[in-house]
Amino acid sequence: MRRKSYEIDMCSGALLPKILMFSIPLMISSILQLLFNAADMVVVGRFAGSTALAAVGANASLINLLTNLFIGFSVGANVLVARFYGAKKEQDISETVHSAIVLCFIFGLGLMVFGMVVAPQILVVMGTPADVLNQAVLYIRIYFAGMPVILLYNFGSSILRAVGDTQRPLYYLFAAGLINVVLNLIFVIGFHLGVAGVALATVISQVVSAFFILRCMMKMEGGCRVEWSRLHLKKEKVVQIVRIGLPAGLQGTVFSLSNVLIQSSVNSFGSVAMAGNTAASNIEGFIYMAMNAFHQTALSFTSQNFGAGNYKRIGKVLMECLAMVTGVGLVMGWAAYLFGNQLLGIYSSDARVIEVGLLRLSVICTTYCLCGIMDVMVGELRGLGYAVMPMIVSLLGACGFRILWIFTVFQWHRSLWSLYISYPVSWILTASVHFLCYIMIKRRLKGDKEKRDMI
Repeated sequence: MRRKSYEIDMCSGALLPKILMFSIPLMISSILQLLFNAADMVVVGRFAGSTALAAVGANASLINLLTNLFIGFSVGANVLVARFYGAKKEQDISETVHSAIVLCFIFGLGLMVFGMVVAPQILVVMGTPADVLNQAVLYIRIYFAGMPVILLYNFGSSILRAVGDTQRPLYYLFAAGLINVVLNLIFVIGFHLGVAGVALATVISQVVSAFFILRCMMKMEGGCRVEWSRLHLKKEKVVQIVRIGLPAGLQGTVFSLSNVLIQSSVNSFGSVAMAGNTAASNIEGFIYMAMNAFHQTALSFTSQNFGAGNYKRIGKVLMECLAMVTGVGLVMGWAAYLFGNQLLGIYSSDARVIEVGLLRLSVICTTYCLCGIMDVMVGELRGLGYAVMPMIVSLLGACGFRILWIFTVFQWHRSLWSLYISYPVSWILTASVHFLCYIMIKRRLKGDKEKRDMI
């Protein structure tokens, strides 16, 4: 199978240069994607007020809750395509790609209807303050109207990552990001549309990025090429996508559920606390996206090498990804905290909002490398084909722990600090158990290989 210039041979040669070649464009792409939301926050906070900023921020955890389940299926598509690519099985790649695209549209339409009808009621249950509720409902309804194209981009870019292409999604996001910023300024400052303006700008920019990614896949050669006549669900591939993607999606959903509970707890401190929490969370997002590039790297590199039978190389992938994610997390996390006043000042000039945001940064950003380590371990386990195990560990070690924390420690000491400290504690617990699971799986793979060699 001839490799194209934008693809990376993950199964041979020096690892570090290829990991950097894969992860750096992915890191930049992820940060650009987050800039969509950052542009929303800055423009709405500066030109529509702190109430509008709180309205946009109040939706973040709910949007993640409703979308992570379905975006998780893109992980299943990524693992399968990478595995078949490493094994040089073009027909299997094609069947996986076309099944994934069809699933993407089905999920997108379902989410669009559900989000526009049901999500506003969930905002009420979350205790969103009355002065924020109407604007929050308007934002989330417009946002979910664009859900089919949002999922299309996520599925498409996940498939491209599976074959090592992280460059073209970067170009497409850059173009869409510029459009998003320009439309934010036009809709909010020029037309005074407030939260409706930033929601429209986000959806339109996502349409652009989805169009580019689909156009790219329709012009590709080999198994990843999308053809309208071949768009149908292949039962065997759907089952495999679901087997890997459903646990990943459930894990993301329950993680988001714990964040919704934390957001509800933050809401109880009022709109100022909500605005400060929103601004700090947005800053943290840049660090998370940078670290998450190594989660995606571990996932794709491990999947391809597993498909090719290069088991020794898998351990090297893990060690190099762990080293890099730790370095990136420490440098970026501490930089965000040390320059917190200046960074938070971009989002709001209210001293009370900045004070709350700085509190969150002091607890979470300084320990954020722990989250990166945890995510790399998850990527490694999923790449090996184990989706249920990391899901169970994450649900118990991170999500379950945080929920328990909210109903015990937080009730005993009701403060924002007691909420935020639950994050690093849960990361340490979960990453440790993931590492133990990895050691067990490696021993099992070694035993299986020795048995095959004896036959």
